[in-house]
Amino acid sequence: MKSILITGGTGLIGRALIPELLEQNYKVSVLSRGFATPHPEATLFHWDVSAAEIDLKAVEQADVIVHLAGAGIGEKRWTKKRKQEIINSRVASAELLFQSVRETGTKLDAFISSSAVGWYGGFSRPQVMTEEMEAASDFMGETCRFWEAAADKFQEAGIRTVKIRTGVVLSRESGALSKMALPVKMGLGSALGSGKQIVPWIHIDDIVGIYLNAIEDASTQGAFNGIAPAVDSFDNFMRALARVLNKPYFMPAVPSFLLKAAMGEMAVLVTEGSPVSAQKIIDTGYAFQFPDLDKALADLYLRN
Repeated sequence: MKSILITGGTGLIGRALIPELLEQNYKVSVLSRGFATPHPEATLFHWDVSAAEIDLKAVEQADVIVHLAGAGIGEKRWTKKRKQEIINSRVASAELLFQSVRETGTKLDAFISSSAVGWYGGFSRPQVMTEEMEAASDFMGETCRFWEAAADKFQEAGIRTVKIRTGVVLSRESGALSKMALPVKMGLGSALGSGKQIVPWIHIDDIVGIYLNAIEDASTQGAFNGIAPAVDSFDNFMRALARVLNKPYFMPAVPSFLLKAAMGEMAVLVTEGSPVSAQKIIDTGYAFQFPDLDKALADLYLRN
């Protein structure tokens, strides 16, 4: 029985991934600052990244580390302090894991790190973004570059390393989806900005499936875009939500300048977006359960 060590186990992906791993007969451990385990069958170990503290027993027994920890990029306004928190929560945590692996001499099968389609930056471009492209020079691109560079230390040490650049994860528990759906439920759904910006999205079951694929397929390594193959604009996304929720959709788009005034630099999260390719993950043999937006939303909102 292989042992999977997870950071960020209380986050959206972690909470969905842990029970699936247990169902597949993996032994699951979680590194956390808290004292409550995200699942009763998962073993809890303590760490505190800010204090550079970690229970080395967690690392010693791990065959695979899945690194999901990181401060929410859209939770607070991007002040200078918050930007540093976002970067440090990803980079310092990965570096602490790497130092612990070296200290314990643990022979990992793989290190699998979350990343984001923010690698391609907060821009709206017509060309399709692929994994071979360099990181953008804005805050999102720089954050992902530092994030993935920390993960690459494992690759340089001879450990199979996978970096999954995730888009908007659609889940009943998703903060992003619930915020987008709220005005639609009130009959006030509208596009934001031009409405033409692309929303790279993925159903929670598919992102869990991609992580499982990364754990189990020893030939999988490097960066992969963890998004559905469909290409949907923000306007199309909101219209699909309105269809599934059986609500009207007629309100005018919210102008970009109002969003920038309210959200500051962080407004690019909703006003910008480029098409992102899922071809590389498809080429590994992964078959998406929800490649279509209407079916993905219907599964989340209409199933019992």
